Amino acid sequence: MSSDTATSTGPAPSVYVPSSEALATVLAPAARPPRPSPLSASLTFSWRAMLKIKHVPEQLFDVTMFPIIMVLMFTYLFGGALAGDPRDYLQFFLPGIMVTSVVMITMYTAVGLNSDIEKGIFDRFRTLPVWRPAALVGMIFGDVLRYILAATVILTLGLVLGFRPEGGLLGVLGGIGLLVVFSFAFSWVWTLFGLILRNEKSVMGASMMVLFPLTFLSNVFVDPSTMPGWLQAFVKANPITHLVSSVRASMAGTSDTSAMMWTFGWSVLFVVVFGILTMYRYNRR
Repeated sequence: MSSDTATSTGPAPSVYVPSSEALATVLAPAARPPRPSPLSASLTFSWRAMLKIKHVPEQLFDVTMFPIIMVLMFTYLFGGALAGDPRDYLQFFLPGIMVTSVVMITMYTAVGLNSDIEKGIFDRFRTLPVWRPAALVGMIFGDVLRYILAATVILTLGLVLGFRPEGGLLGVLGGIGLLVVFSFAFSWVWTLFGLILRNEKSVMGASMMVLFPLTFLSNVFVDPSTMPGWLQAFVKANPITHLVSSVRASMAGTSDTSAMMWTFGWSVLFVVVFGILTMYRYNRR
Protein backbone atom coordinates (compact mmCIF):
# COMPACT_ATOMS: atom_id res chain seq x y z
CA MET A 1 0.00 0.00 0.00
CA SER A 2 1.54 3.28 -1.08
CA SER A 3 1.37 6.56 0.74
CA ASP A 4 1.82 10.08 -0.65
CA THR A 5 3.07 11.34 2.74
CA ALA A 6 6.77 11.09 3.37
CA THR A 7 7.83 10.31 6.90
CA SER A 8 10.86 12.14 8.21
CA THR A 9 13.12 10.22 10.49
CA GLY A 10 15.63 13.06 11.05
CA PRO A 11 16.20 14.91 14.33
CA ALA A 12 13.57 17.43 15.51
CA PRO A 13 14.44 21.06 14.85
CA SER A 14 15.93 22.83 17.85
CA VAL A 15 13.98 25.63 19.55
CA TYR A 16 15.82 28.85 20.22
CA VAL A 17 15.45 30.05 23.79
CA PRO A 18 16.78 33.57 24.18
CA SER A 19 18.90 34.31 27.19
CA SER A 20 17.88 36.80 29.86
CA GLU A 21 20.50 39.22 28.57
CA ALA A 22 19.00 39.05 25.06
CA LEU A 23 15.48 39.62 26.40
CA ALA A 24 16.67 42.59 28.43
CA THR A 25 18.30 44.04 25.33
CA VAL A 26 15.09 43.74 23.28
CA LEU A 27 12.59 44.77 25.93
CA ALA A 28 14.64 47.55 27.53
CA PRO A 29 17.06 48.87 24.93
CA ALA A 30 17.58 52.10 26.89
CA ALA A 31 18.32 52.82 30.50
CA ARG A 32 15.37 53.01 32.86
CA PRO A 33 14.23 56.62 33.27
CA PRO A 34 15.01 58.16 36.65
CA ARG A 35 12.36 58.21 39.35
CA PRO A 36 10.47 61.54 39.24
CA SER A 37 11.12 63.94 42.07
CA PRO A 38 8.35 64.71 44.59
CA LEU A 39 7.88 68.15 43.05
CA SER A 40 7.72 66.80 39.49
CA ALA A 41 5.19 64.14 40.45
CA SER A 42 3.05 66.64 42.37
CA LEU A 43 3.04 69.08 39.45
CA THR A 44 2.01 66.27 37.10
CA PHE A 45 -0.98 65.45 39.25
CA SER A 46 -1.84 69.14 39.53
CA TRP A 47 -1.83 69.32 35.72
CA ARG A 48 -4.28 66.42 35.75
CA ALA A 49 -6.56 68.45 38.03
CA MET A 50 -6.43 71.39 35.64
CA LEU A 51 -7.15 69.15 32.65
CA LYS A 52 -10.33 68.02 34.39
CA ILE A 53 -11.40 71.68 34.46
CA LYS A 54 -10.55 72.02 30.77
CA HIS A 55 -12.69 69.04 29.77
CA VAL A 56 -15.55 69.83 32.18
CA PRO A 57 -15.69 73.64 32.35
CA GLU A 58 -19.11 73.49 34.01
CA GLN A 59 -17.39 72.72 37.31
CA LEU A 60 -16.11 76.31 37.33
CA PHE A 61 -19.61 77.57 38.11
CA ASP A 62 -18.79 77.36 41.83
CA VAL A 63 -15.87 79.77 41.41
CA THR A 64 -17.67 82.18 39.07
CA MET A 65 -21.43 82.29 39.55
CA PHE A 66 -21.47 81.49 43.27
CA PRO A 67 -19.18 84.41 44.24
CA ILE A 68 -21.09 86.82 42.00
CA ILE A 69 -24.43 85.84 43.55
CA MET A 70 -23.00 86.17 47.07
CA VAL A 71 -21.57 89.64 46.45
CA LEU A 72 -24.70 91.03 44.80
CA MET A 73 -27.12 89.46 47.24
CA PHE A 74 -25.43 90.55 50.48
CA THR A 75 -24.38 93.99 49.21
CA TYR A 76 -27.83 95.08 48.09
CA LEU A 77 -29.87 93.02 50.53
CA PHE A 78 -28.09 93.96 53.77
CA GLY A 79 -25.86 96.90 52.79
CA GLY A 80 -28.44 99.60 53.35
CA ALA A 81 -29.63 98.15 56.67
CA LEU A 82 -26.16 97.52 58.11
CA ALA A 83 -24.14 100.47 56.82
CA GLY A 84 -26.72 102.94 55.53
CA ASP A 85 -25.36 102.66 51.99
CA PRO A 86 -24.50 99.56 49.93
CA ARG A 87 -21.28 101.12 48.65
CA ASP A 88 -20.04 101.89 52.16
CA TYR A 89 -20.90 98.36 53.22
CA LEU A 90 -19.04 96.98 50.21
CA GLN A 91 -15.78 98.52 51.47
CA PHE A 92 -16.10 96.50 54.67
CA PHE A 93 -17.80 93.46 53.23
CA LEU A 94 -15.90 92.54 50.05
CA PRO A 95 -12.69 91.16 51.66
CA GLY A 96 -14.86 89.07 53.94
CA ILE A 97 -17.05 87.63 51.20
CA MET A 98 -13.91 86.89 49.19
CA VAL A 99 -12.65 84.80 52.10
CA THR A 100 -16.03 83.10 52.54
CA SER A 101 -16.38 82.17 48.87
CA VAL A 102 -12.85 80.80 48.51
CA VAL A 103 -12.94 78.88 51.79
CA MET A 104 -16.27 77.35 50.77
CA ILE A 105 -14.68 76.13 47.55
CA THR A 106 -11.99 74.19 49.45
CA MET A 107 -14.48 71.46 50.29
CA TYR A 108 -14.54 70.38 46.63
CA THR A 109 -11.05 68.98 47.20
CA ALA A 110 -12.65 66.32 49.38
CA VAL A 111 -15.48 65.74 46.89
CA GLY A 112 -13.05 65.18 44.01
CA LEU A 113 -10.83 62.94 46.11
CA ASN A 114 -13.73 60.82 47.27
CA SER A 115 -14.99 60.49 43.69
CA ASP A 116 -11.57 59.29 42.47
CA ILE A 117 -11.38 56.76 45.30
CA GLU A 118 -14.85 55.37 44.55
CA LYS A 119 -13.92 54.95 40.88
CA GLY A 120 -10.71 53.09 41.77
CA ILE A 121 -8.43 55.73 40.27
CA PHE A 122 -6.41 56.19 43.44
CA ASP A 123 -5.75 52.46 43.66
CA ARG A 124 -3.92 52.83 40.35
CA PHE A 125 -2.03 55.89 41.58
CA ARG A 126 -0.79 53.97 44.62
CA THR A 127 0.89 51.39 42.35
CA LEU A 128 2.93 53.99 40.46
CA PRO A 129 6.64 54.41 41.32
CA VAL A 130 6.22 58.02 42.47
CA TRP A 131 6.30 59.88 45.76
CA ARG A 132 3.32 58.53 47.71
CA PRO A 133 1.67 61.84 48.69
CA ALA A 134 2.09 63.30 45.17
CA ALA A 135 -1.48 62.48 44.12
CA LEU A 136 -2.94 64.31 47.12
CA VAL A 137 -0.55 67.26 47.01
CA GLY A 138 -1.02 67.63 43.25
CA MET A 139 -4.79 67.66 43.61
CA ILE A 140 -4.58 70.51 46.12
CA PHE A 141 -2.07 72.39 43.95
CA GLY A 142 -4.54 72.15 41.08
CA ASP A 143 -7.29 73.59 43.26
CA VAL A 144 -5.16 76.67 43.94
CA LEU A 145 -6.09 77.84 40.44
CA ARG A 146 -9.74 77.72 41.46
CA TYR A 147 -9.02 79.83 44.55
CA ILE A 148 -7.20 82.49 42.53
CA LEU A 149 -9.96 82.54 39.90
CA ALA A 150 -12.70 82.95 42.51
CA ALA A 151 -10.81 85.77 44.25
CA THR A 152 -10.24 87.51 40.91
CA VAL A 153 -13.93 87.27 39.97
CA ILE A 154 -14.99 88.78 43.31
CA LEU A 155 -12.41 91.56 43.15
CA THR A 156 -13.40 92.47 39.58
CA LEU A 157 -17.07 92.62 40.47
CA GLY A 158 -16.27 94.66 43.57
CA LEU A 159 -14.33 97.21 41.56
CA VAL A 160 -17.25 97.54 39.16
CA LEU A 161 -19.66 98.10 42.08
CA GLY A 162 -17.43 100.72 43.72
CA PHE A 163 -14.95 98.90 45.95
CA ARG A 164 -11.69 100.86 46.21
CA PRO A 165 -8.82 99.12 48.06
CA GLU A 166 -6.69 101.81 49.69
CA GLY A 167 -3.75 99.41 49.82
CA GLY A 168 -3.44 99.51 46.05
CA LEU A 169 -2.21 96.66 43.89
CA LEU A 170 0.32 95.41 46.44
CA GLY A 171 -2.28 95.35 49.18
CA VAL A 172 -4.69 93.39 47.00
CA LEU A 173 -2.03 90.90 45.96
CA GLY A 174 -0.94 90.50 49.57
CA GLY A 175 -4.50 89.84 50.70
CA ILE A 176 -5.12 87.27 47.95
CA GLY A 177 -1.77 85.64 48.75
CA LEU A 178 -2.76 85.22 52.40
CA LEU A 179 -6.10 83.79 51.32
CA VAL A 180 -4.51 81.26 48.95
CA VAL A 181 -1.96 80.12 51.56
CA PHE A 182 -4.68 79.59 54.16
CA SER A 183 -7.00 77.83 51.69
CA PHE A 184 -4.21 75.47 50.60
CA ALA A 185 -3.60 74.54 54.23
CA PHE A 186 -7.32 74.28 55.01
CA SER A 187 -7.78 71.87 52.08
CA TRP A 188 -5.89 69.22 54.07
CA VAL A 189 -8.84 69.09 56.45
CA TRP A 190 -11.06 68.03 53.58
CA THR A 191 -8.62 65.45 52.21
CA LEU A 192 -9.05 63.62 55.49
CA PHE A 193 -12.82 63.90 55.13
CA GLY A 194 -12.59 62.54 51.60
CA LEU A 195 -10.66 59.49 52.79
CA ILE A 196 -12.86 58.73 55.80
CA LEU A 197 -16.38 59.32 54.52
CA ARG A 198 -18.03 56.85 52.18
CA ASN A 199 -19.54 58.94 49.39
CA GLU A 200 -19.72 62.45 47.95
CA LYS A 201 -23.02 63.33 49.65
CA SER A 202 -21.57 62.50 53.05
CA VAL A 203 -18.51 64.62 52.29
CA MET A 204 -20.59 67.64 51.26
CA GLY A 205 -22.92 67.30 54.25
CA ALA A 206 -20.10 67.06 56.78
CA SER A 207 -18.21 69.92 55.10
CA MET A 208 -21.20 72.24 55.27
CA MET A 209 -21.67 71.46 58.96
CA VAL A 210 -18.13 72.74 59.56
CA LEU A 211 -18.03 75.61 57.06
CA PHE A 212 -21.30 77.37 57.87
CA PRO A 213 -20.54 78.03 61.56
CA LEU A 214 -16.96 79.05 60.74
CA THR A 215 -17.88 81.51 57.99
CA PHE A 216 -21.09 82.99 59.36
CA LEU A 217 -20.01 83.19 63.02
CA SER A 218 -17.11 85.48 62.17
CA ASN A 219 -16.39 89.10 61.29
CA VAL A 220 -17.28 88.61 57.61
CA PHE A 221 -20.67 90.33 57.65
CA VAL A 222 -20.74 92.53 60.77
CA ASP A 223 -18.45 93.92 63.45
CA PRO A 224 -18.14 91.34 66.28
CA SER A 225 -18.55 94.09 68.88
CA THR A 226 -22.29 94.09 68.14
CA MET A 227 -22.61 90.41 69.11
CA PRO A 228 -23.38 88.94 72.55
CA GLY A 229 -20.36 88.38 74.78
CA TRP A 230 -20.49 84.58 74.66
CA LEU A 231 -20.57 84.67 70.85
CA GLN A 232 -17.71 87.17 70.66
CA ALA A 233 -15.47 84.66 72.43
CA PHE A 234 -16.04 82.11 69.66
CA VAL A 235 -15.72 84.70 66.90
CA LYS A 236 -12.39 85.99 68.23
CA ALA A 237 -10.96 82.45 68.34
CA ASN A 238 -12.32 81.57 64.89
CA PRO A 239 -9.53 81.09 62.28
CA ILE A 240 -11.78 82.65 59.62
CA THR A 241 -11.97 85.82 61.71
CA HIS A 242 -8.18 86.06 61.80
CA LEU A 243 -7.97 85.48 58.06
CA VAL A 244 -10.62 88.10 57.26
CA SER A 245 -8.93 90.65 59.53
CA SER A 246 -5.55 90.12 57.87
CA VAL A 247 -6.96 90.25 54.32
CA ARG A 248 -9.07 93.30 55.15
CA ALA A 249 -6.09 95.11 56.66
CA SER A 250 -3.87 94.30 53.69
CA MET A 251 -6.38 95.63 51.18
CA ALA A 252 -6.94 98.73 53.28
CA GLY A 253 -3.24 99.52 53.26
CA THR A 254 -2.74 98.89 56.98
CA SER A 255 -1.30 95.97 58.91
CA ASP A 256 -2.79 93.68 61.52
CA THR A 257 0.25 91.80 62.77
CA SER A 258 -1.64 89.75 65.32
CA ALA A 259 -4.25 88.53 62.81
CA MET A 260 -1.55 87.76 60.26
CA MET A 261 0.48 85.71 62.74
CA TRP A 262 -2.65 83.82 63.75
CA THR A 263 -3.43 83.15 60.07
CA PHE A 264 0.01 81.67 59.41
CA GLY A 265 -0.18 79.74 62.68
CA TRP A 266 -3.50 78.19 61.73
CA SER A 267 -2.14 77.35 58.27
CA VAL A 268 0.87 75.53 59.70
CA LEU A 269 -1.36 73.71 62.18
CA PHE A 270 -3.74 72.49 59.47
CA VAL A 271 -0.91 71.22 57.26
CA VAL A 272 0.97 69.47 60.06
CA VAL A 273 -1.97 67.89 61.89
CA PHE A 274 -4.33 67.05 59.05
CA GLY A 275 -1.52 66.36 56.58
CA ILE A 276 -0.11 63.68 58.88
CA LEU A 277 -3.56 62.22 59.60
CA THR A 278 -4.36 62.21 55.87
CA MET A 279 -1.18 60.37 54.93
CA TYR A 280 -1.67 57.86 57.75
CA ARG A 281 -5.18 57.12 56.53
CA TYR A 282 -4.11 57.09 52.88
CA ASN A 283 -1.35 54.54 53.52
CA ARG A 284 -3.65 52.27 55.50
CA ARG A 285 -6.64 52.44 53.14
